[in-house]
Amino acid sequence: MYETIGRLLDGPPPGASEGELVDWITRLETVKCRAEAVQAEAAVRLEEAARNRQLAAGVPARKLGEGVASQVALARRVSPAKGAKLLGLAKILLAEMPHTFGLMKAGLFSQWQATILARETACLSLDDRRVIDHELCAAGPEGEPAKAVAMGLRQLENAAKKLAITLDQGSVVARAANAAKDRRVSLRPAPDTMTWLGALLPVKDGVAVFAALDQAAKTAAAAGDERSRGQVMADTLVARVTGREAGVKPRIEVKIVMTADTLANDSDQPVMVEGYGPVPAAWARDALADAEVFVRRLFTDPVGQLVAMESRSRKAPDGLAEFIATRDGGICRTVGCDAPIRNIDHVERFADGGTTSAENLQGLCERCNQAKEALGWKARPGPDGSIVTITPTRHVYTSPPPEPWRPDPPPLSRAEFALRDVLLD
Repeated sequence: MYETIGRLLDGPPPGASEGELVDWITRLETVKCRAEAVQAEAAVRLEEAARNRQLAAGVPARKLGEGVASQVALARRVSPAKGAKLLGLAKILLAEMPHTFGLMKAGLFSQWQATILARETACLSLDDRRVIDHELCAAGPEGEPAKAVAMGLRQLENAAKKLAITLDQGSVVARAANAAKDRRVSLRPAPDTMTWLGALLPVKDGVAVFAALDQAAKTAAAAGDERSRGQVMADTLVARVTGREAGVKPRIEVKIVMTADTLANDSDQPVMVEGYGPVPAAWARDALADAEVFVRRLFTDPVGQLVAMESRSRKAPDGLAEFIATRDGGICRTVGCDAPIRNIDHVERFADGGTTSAENLQGLCERCNQAKEALGWKARPGPDGSIVTITPTRHVYTSPPPEPWRPDPPPLSRAEFALRDVLLD
């Protein structure tokens, strides 16, 4: 089997036919599904071993299993939140959905397909969940393939929902009513100095917001507005949320990382805006011209390391914590984690002699901060600003030092390129 997998991973031979290439892709997909199943099995066994070790060490029952999800995340190179979801899915598959897990082990079902079934049956009793698992993922009485294998993702989701409603409509309704507690707004960077603003809302609220924006676009089009429908909807959303329609200017606080050379307001060197990334200086000035802006300028040394901070805010910041959060880019320092910083943590524990200094502090999300306190976890700062984390299994993960911020040198002109080529010759 290992020789077969190794041969597959070497890639198809030169001159392979189109049919052979399709077969190669199919076999690789089978291997991927089987690997995800084995990873799930290993994750469950890892938690069992960790819980036994923690129990023997006298860890309270409520803390048994702490840190395991983070170990899974580090091993699979994903965020701790994703690691927790993967561990939870693995436990469900092995304990409650044997047919779904069997399809994965056979290479016929992906981890994402299994996630859809687990998600849509989460509100049901164990018995009802097993009914759906059998109905969709068990082979037929005459050995027919499982129904789920031939379904697309949307078909699979709808089939699971229909069965769940049929088996226990009350639980599905109660789950829907409880889901409103998860409403939230999120923001993430997009290319070209744009951002994605998202909102998870109850369906009636989401439809109402979209309908209001759509009506604004129709009204603008009827009045001869040359903007596209999408542009009018986006502009209307911003205007109504920020209060610009009422003539109110938003109060914004912006952190800009710069070298001493970029201190002048007319500099054309790019600047780093915390929470987004590098932006052109001219764009930043234009974009912020209509707002009441409080700028916190952060200075770097000649090699780009953050060394000092000044504040123009009316309220003085909590200096050191503010410095660490900015130095770390606002993102958790754990390898693979992209969650926002929520805690300023001692790398080497204060109780173990760690100092409260920039060299021994790091920004972590809440999940990573809790995982680091579990039995057997250790960390230490490196001399270059990196952070070395050692898990209870003695695996070592190194978080590189924060990336220095310094503007790239301007590109060579055509004449300079030509001169360089002459000199190289």
